Amino acid sequence: MVSRSLVCRRIVPSLGNGSRSSLSKFGRCWGYTSQAASSLLQACEPSVYSTRKEEDEYADVDWDKLGFGLMPTDYMYQMKCGQNGTFERGQVKPYGNIELSPSAGVLNYGQGLFEGLKAYRKENGSLLLFRPDQNAIRMKVGADRMCMPAPSVEQFMDAVRETTLANSRWVPPPGKGSLYIRPLLIGSGPILGLAPAPEFTFLIYASPVSNYFKEGTAPLSLYVEDEFDRASRGGTGGIKTITNYAPVLKALGRAKSRGFSDVLYLDSVDKKNLEEVSSCNIFVLKGNVLSTPTTKGTILSGVTRKSIIQISRDLGYQVEERAIPVEELMEAEEVFCTGTAVVVASVGSITYKDKRIEFRTGAQTACQRLYDILVGIQMGQIKDKYGWIVEIN
Repeated sequence: MVSRSLVCRRIVPSLGNGSRSSLSKFGRCWGYTSQAASSLLQACEPSVYSTRKEEDEYADVDWDKLGFGLMPTDYMYQMKCGQNGTFERGQVKPYGNIELSPSAGVLNYGQGLFEGLKAYRKENGSLLLFRPDQNAIRMKVGADRMCMPAPSVEQFMDAVRETTLANSRWVPPPGKGSLYIRPLLIGSGPILGLAPAPEFTFLIYASPVSNYFKEGTAPLSLYVEDEFDRASRGGTGGIKTITNYAPVLKALGRAKSRGFSDVLYLDSVDKKNLEEVSSCNIFVLKGNVLSTPTTKGTILSGVTRKSIIQISRDLGYQVEERAIPVEELMEAEEVFCTGTAVVVASVGSITYKDKRIEFRTGAQTACQRLYDILVGIQMGQIKDKYGWIVEIN
């Protein structure tokens, strides 16, 4: 594990006439300590935001009523890449709309990816990022599949750090939620024929959030979908392309209209093996064996999924990544979902072909134990022996 420190001086590149004498009040130093395995060596990019007053520590938000909805923050990040495949220096700028040609690749052909990660606030005020290098790596893998250039891991992590710092007053108080960070990579250049866009834009925006599901921390009720598919072999189910998500809306809306929390999809070939829920991975526990569908092109390799597998093995569970026939749900003791947005969410029941199967939930479950450990690491309450946390001072 590598531990490094980096101090970044922010300089406003253009302050206008008569403003140069005020440059000192715009400059600001921040330090950050990385406990993640990969080091961040790239220098900080120029920014356009000014230092806030010390008393403006938090945004005017009722943190006790925070849900999972868009709450625009002060700043976003933008960086462009032309036909030479090299990204220019990015910049933090006020949050707002972006301009796109009607013939932009992302609008016409869906050439785009997104990521999701969170920032947490410690009791001492420091901000924590959870495994941002893994999101950067996953975006690079997805970009290659979608014929797009991607920011380097260092560029990605620096951009996430800058966006978090610029929106620090929107990071909820400890225990009240997190700042959800959404990086986007889109084909922003105009194109008519079917081909990669001539220009690409990397964006990051953020929003404070709490629980993803309306049930809060209550057990979820899932419906097994056997009509619609989420992904197919040879497709893009294993990457986080934007085109994977709109197609699930019909099945999701139908399930919610029937009172279910979400949809559990089966494989598209045989319709017999579990794949994943609309926006998260799934785990099945029986005895000491914890099983999750293997990621072989149709299932997203979730960062939370990977973390839960590591923690579970360290706790002594036998973790199996394999094909899981839907019939195994009949004998399962626990089922839970994992994802950046949902964290670790207990499943109380699954309905398959009009038969409702119930599972163990509550304080003494493996799900709750794993949730407590993961969230404890994410919030800095449990020692991070894995080197997953990037702390921003």
